Amino acid sequence: MTRAPLKTSIATVCLAGDLREKLSAISAAGFDGIEIFEQDFIAFEHGAREVARMAEGHGLEITLFQPFRDFEGLPEPLRARAFDRAERKFDLMERMGCDLVLVCSSVHPEALGGIDRMADDFAALGERAAARGLRVGFEALAWGRHVNDHRDAWEVVRRADHPSVGLIVDSFHTLGRGIDPDTIRRIPGDKIFFVQLADAPKIDMDLLYWSRHFRCMPGEGDLDVTGFMRAVAATGYAGPLSLEVFNDQFRGGSPRTIAVDGRRSLLHLMDQVARLEPEIAISAPPMPPRIHARGVSFVEFAADEGEAENLGALLRAMGFRREGRHVSKAVDLWRQGEARVAVNTDRDSFAGAAHIAHGLNVCDLGLAVDDAQATVARARALGAATFAQAAGPGELDIPAIRGVGGGVLHFIDGSSGLAQVWETEFRPVEDDGPARPAGLTGVDHVAQTMNYEEMLTWSLFYLSLFEVEKQPMVDVVDPGGLVRSQAIEAPDGALRLTLNGADTHRTFAGRFIADSFGSSVQHVAFASPDLLATAEALAENGFAPLPMPDNYYEDLSARFGLDDAYVARLRAASILYDQDAGGRFLQLYSRPFGDGIFFEIVERQGAYAGYGGPNAPFRVAAQARLMGPPGLPRDARSSMDDQTRTRKGGRP
Repeated sequence: MTRAPLKTSIATVCLAGDLREKLSAISAAGFDGIEIFEQDFIAFEHGAREVARMAEGHGLEITLFQPFRDFEGLPEPLRARAFDRAERKFDLMERMGCDLVLVCSSVHPEALGGIDRMADDFAALGERAAARGLRVGFEALAWGRHVNDHRDAWEVVRRADHPSVGLIVDSFHTLGRGIDPDTIRRIPGDKIFFVQLADAPKIDMDLLYWSRHFRCMPGEGDLDVTGFMRAVAATGYAGPLSLEVFNDQFRGGSPRTIAVDGRRSLLHLMDQVARLEPEIAISAPPMPPRIHARGVSFVEFAADEGEAENLGALLRAMGFRREGRHVSKAVDLWRQGEARVAVNTDRDSFAGAAHIAHGLNVCDLGLAVDDAQATVARARALGAATFAQAAGPGELDIPAIRGVGGGVLHFIDGSSGLAQVWETEFRPVEDDGPARPAGLTGVDHVAQTMNYEEMLTWSLFYLSLFEVEKQPMVDVVDPGGLVRSQAIEAPDGALRLTLNGADTHRTFAGRFIADSFGSSVQHVAFASPDLLATAEALAENGFAPLPMPDNYYEDLSARFGLDDAYVARLRAASILYDQDAGGRFLQLYSRPFGDGIFFEIVERQGAYAGYGGPNAPFRVAAQARLMGPPGLPRDARSSMDDQTRTRKGGRP
């Protein structure tokens, strides 16, 4: 089979801005074509020929003009008026250089039912379109008056039996109504004129309102868009794949960011479809499969000398040992088990620039992967930017990309060079280390904080690149508002990320974004096999945990019926507790430092599947008390100096 190259398109309604801004963003993201949404054209100050000129200048084909509403099944004189309206749209399309119009199923209160009546209308419209070299596509709106199912729309097209009349299918209208997408497989691919794609979170609400406000890019929601596209691909369809997404956040967001997300979603979707339907007619750009990540290899902080000293004291109190000094840069390596923290004070590097922009921050995450080069290749194919900086003496060239939020992701695999990075790039140093190791084994998860409207961008970035799945979103009640949290994790649990979206700067997460000027990683959670034993070691080292109120532990006893002696041990160590059907979960937090960064130590018992979500409101309230009210000078807040006790067993 000769495969047609994937042609990507997007409706102008998906993006914010005027038509010029939209076309610029769509072109920059690498799309091949655009759907002109009628409202965008009507609001534009120039005519159709100028739109055609602009599209051509941006290297874009106008793939569709839409929508043409309330056409089929009308009584006279409304029917004659509908044909007159269609002729005017045809005039416009000719000037615009577009040969296909979308006719959505009628919602007109006077529209009459009847498949044959509607088919006759489309046959007549097809004759008029053919005379001008144009085509007509019929789409079933999920809330259409008489046609709300693609199967009925196809029957209208089939009976119209005109070469200029075809079907347009939209994933939302099919999946939103719960229609089996495999029914599309019975439709001839050459009679599907156009394919529109959108995802959405599963919400029980009015279909029209759901569609107009909550659609998102394929892979960002809960609908089986992959199954839909597999069915379309099986028909032999080889035309454009276009996004039609109505979303309130997208309308107020960055057109460039939304356009990049959109194209990434289509590339990821068709890569998945091609692996599941190898005989499809559309050829997706070649790329490695989604990457298996084996965990977090290192976390790198950008700091100045004073912050590095304080951070080192905190790490030592947590049981870390300063293990090495970089051969050519001002970077210290701290390690405990497989948990590695690099503290970078080098001013002539990316870390130095990140520190100028954000203050103390996590500027870099290193991920252990099966194939570092393949990871970068897939990321590049999906539109991510690669990252490189001049390598100093004795320094390895470690594959890296720019992550969302401005940070960097480095990738380390088992190849001979990268596997020896710690021995190659760091010289051992003499270090007394902590009074007592705390038993930390590695990184359990990394929590990234962003504005709520950026969450879909971040989740799509990770879901399209790695073999991970998203968990249901949960709401975290903060004293200053609401924070939405979503976990992204590998099936084997080797890589876990939590994405926390803040709606307002009054929340603890929102303050972190504002105060750090958009730094992404707010906390790192380390793993312990025995958190009570770890807490004993931390206390001996002088570590001061985040204090929790007695009310929390009294409620804990009531909720779970725990043994009083066990609860007393949790209380003494400031350990939080949760359980689910699979097992237990223990959490211990450092006090916040910098602009709201903190560490967490967790113990997972059994098959516990969460992240201690029920404890989050109490943890956030305790952190907010220590940080003080918004606007408090940084030197008046809790700092890393407060993380260690002034004397063993005492209080700070």
